[in-house]
Amino acid sequence: MAQTPLDGIRVLDFTRVLAGPLCTMLLGDMGADVIKVESPQGDDTRRWGPPYLGDPDDGMSAYYLSANRNKRGIILDLKSDEGRTIARQLAAKSQIVIENLKPGGMARFGLSYDDLKSENPALVYASITGFGQDGPYSDRPGYDHTIQAMSGLMSITGSAEGEPHKVGVAIADVVTGLFALSSILAALRFAESTGQGQHLDIALLDSTLAALVNVASNALVSGQAPLRYGNQHPNIVPYQVFRAADGDFVVAVGNDSQFAALCGLMNRADLAVDPRYATNPARLANRAALIAELSTIFLTRTVNAWVEVILAAGIPTAPINSLPTILNDPHIAARGLVQEGVLSNGETWRYVGSPIGFSLTPLQVRLPPPLLGQHTAEVLQEILGMEIPK
Repeated sequence: MAQTPLDGIRVLDFTRVLAGPLCTMLLGDMGADVIKVESPQGDDTRRWGPPYLGDPDDGMSAYYLSANRNKRGIILDLKSDEGRTIARQLAAKSQIVIENLKPGGMARFGLSYDDLKSENPALVYASITGFGQDGPYSDRPGYDHTIQAMSGLMSITGSAEGEPHKVGVAIADVVTGLFALSSILAALRFAESTGQGQHLDIALLDSTLAALVNVASNALVSGQAPLRYGNQHPNIVPYQVFRAADGDFVVAVGNDSQFAALCGLMNRADLAVDPRYATNPARLANRAALIAELSTIFLTRTVNAWVEVILAAGIPTAPINSLPTILNDPHIAARGLVQEGVLSNGETWRYVGSPIGFSLTPLQVRLPPPLLGQHTAEVLQEILGMEIPK
């Protein structure tokens, strides 16, 4: 098998649900040997179905499958002396440990960073929590929906007239998993060059607030609470959903020259020179009037007709696809993003592959998501020399 970016790196993964498992799956995609440690009850997401692939008792829910490929799965009961001892031994032979218990949770098992670093000084130890290792909210449980609410994300999501909305995917978990991944890789490089590991404190609230980027900056600069604009943009016009004759689509005009081009293809060049609309600040000030003009025109053609001519003019636009539509799109097929494999229970498994493209060390799916405890005997014999009765 070809060399991978993280050959020789072992990850001991005590995480469950989404942020941590997503991070460790990406490490596994890059070639790390990820050992997923589960309690005898297993990762909660194994039971977050339907849909399932195969018998629900196999624990192969679609949710679990989404974040657990390229891992070997073992069962350890950390409430037992034996389970804790084995966990310490595995940590001593790993470069990365990642966990997502509440602060202090791993310390109760004698498995905190401070407990492990003396045996493994170069250990990179990542803790993912809702609110971080310190601060007045550190002991609160962190769930994606509550984090979206508290971070301010929901306050800017949804229509101006309606209630605040969460994003349709667990975006706080996803963003946190990506921040965790980049942090771990940076700390790993430092550990390899200095021999010194460290403890990474990664929180869902911190990560989601950081992900608000320009909107958070708007609030800091203006001192004002950003408004909800629904499918419009707070700083750019026109940049939103429009209705065509047969459905909805998005137009994203990024500058004045693109606006002039849009007006030209609509046979309304007068709008581009109208002082109310000629510049983006003017369009912001006169948003409602301009959108009313454009909306009437967009109703005259189909989505596909508009997308074709707008793209030809070099202006960003796109149909609003359903998931089945985009998953079967010819561009996605050409990129090889939707892949197929076979699970250990024999079920055919279709999945979204890694979006990361390496020219020299392309990423591979070496292992399907493991059944609960599937590799316990293999891992303990291979790494610790333990003979486990089968």
